[in-house]
Amino acid sequence: MIEQILRDTDSKMQKAMSALSHELATIRTGRATPALVDHIKVDYHSVLTPLNQIASISIPEAKMLLIQPWDRTSLRDIEKAILKSELGLNPTSDGNVIRIVIPALTEERRRDLIKAVHKRLEETRIALRNIRRDGIESLKKAEKEKQLSQDQLNRATDQIQKLIDSFIDKVNKVGQDKEKEIMEI
Repeated sequence: MIEQILRDTDSKMQKAMSALSHELATIRTGRATPALVDHIKVDYHSVLTPLNQIASISIPEAKMLLIQPWDRTSLRDIEKAILKSELGLNPTSDGNVIRIVIPALTEERRRDLIKAVHKRLEETRIALRNIRRDGIESLKKAEKEKQLSQDQLNRATDQIQKLIDSFIDKVNKVGQDKEKEIMEI
């Protein structure tokens, strides 16, 4: 019983960390990365489709993305979707592929990105705390139903606390690394 609750709690916390990593990958740092445009939805034949499902995205240079649609008729739609996104990117097309040069970040833009990173970090910390609360409530419910003793409840609660402490440390480390990456010139 205790092991199952701890496994579930750990699994949920792992998922929260992986979601954070995915979200932070979309934050622009002056380097080209396919994750920057992966989430952009393109109006492809009247269906909103993720860009990575209708085109290949590659990085020919450190500061350039190359988007090659599998269907050339979607080229204009992809350009429009990139321009509509709030990434501040300017795509150029030669009729076959779309090139996006990643501009250098200004100091003000870097500060805005760091604020966005801190916001996402705090959202993840809140999610982790909620997961901890749910795990502890499950333990208390089991104790109320006489499936656990008070001592087992206290030990399991301590294990969950140690688990969240380690995940909070990971969140802080990921945040520091991303902040350092953003401030890199």
